[in-house]
Amino acid sequence: MKKIFVIFGLWLGFSACDSVLSTMETVNKTLGPSNTEIVAGLKEALTKGIQNGVSKLSAKDGFWGNPAIRIPLPEEVKNVESTLRNIGLGNQVDKATKALNEGAELATKEAIDVFITAVKTMSFQDAMGILTGGNSAATNYLKSTTTASLTEKFRPIISNSLEKVNATKYWGDIMSKYNLVATKKINPDLTGYVTEKAMNALFKEVETQENLIRENPAQRTTEILKKVFDYADTKK
Repeated sequence: MKKIFVIFGLWLGFSACDSVLSTMETVNKTLGPSNTEIVAGLKEALTKGIQNGVSKLSAKDGFWGNPAIRIPLPEEVKNVESTLRNIGLGNQVDKATKALNEGAELATKEAIDVFITAVKTMSFQDAMGILTGGNSAATNYLKSTTTASLTEKFRPIISNSLEKVNATKYWGDIMSKYNLVATKKINPDLTGYVTEKAMNALFKEVETQENLIRENPAQRTTEILKKVFDYADTKK
């Protein structure tokens, strides 16, 4: 008889534990992730987007081979392109344009730490608003809060990369020859131009990755991404 009571008592104990655990799981799901976890999840999503974007853009012909982000002639040069070609500079123009894209590819690879540091050190006071803000909300927040500082840090990397692939030399030769015959001289800020185009391309890739994580649960490859973005799904 005592054995029966012992077994019955153990069964009650286990049942009670199961009930408590079940209740805790329900409470956790109801409460959702903490603010700290939300911030961590957003940062991880952005970091993942940057890493994937950098990998794609810094590959050979990452810019040049993709018409959607290929860097074209600067606007002031584009307006006189026919003149440049008419005075025998067509081949140099083509080389210089490709070199701009090669410079962007090289710079993007070297700048990954700059972008990831910006993500890891920023504070998302309105993390919940970003989380439930729908597609591109985190990327747009990153753009609005870090573009100025990232541009300042990214610009010298772009400048150095353009030197390495001879883009600066190509454009210097072209502009020197053109300005000899032009009534209105031009001298585009290549570094500023390529910096802006390269950053836009990277933000575009980050945005694509963020939206994949939001829309496709299979892209939530870590526990924190699953917890945070699964919770966001319940708030839609």
